[in-house]
Amino acid sequence: MNTKILKNFGEQVKLKRKQASLSQEELAEKLNIHRTYISFIERGQRNPSLLMIFKISRALKIKLPVLFDFDN
Repeated sequence: MNTKILKNFGEQVKLKRKQASLSQEELAEKLNIHRTYISFIERGQRNPSLLMIFKISRALKIKLPVLFDFDN
């Protein structure tokens, strides 16, 4: 598993969450998941499923590719 990809993805989630003025708790509530899971994603410690990635993009009101807009 390439942890750099997970870290880059997590950084994008964190950036977009902050741009949306949402706390981790608020985003987690929108996704119906525990706040610590968002924290793990943002730190690159979890590999979210495609369905979860889609839900995150919808909750942040951004297009899915935006979450992958980073260089490996």
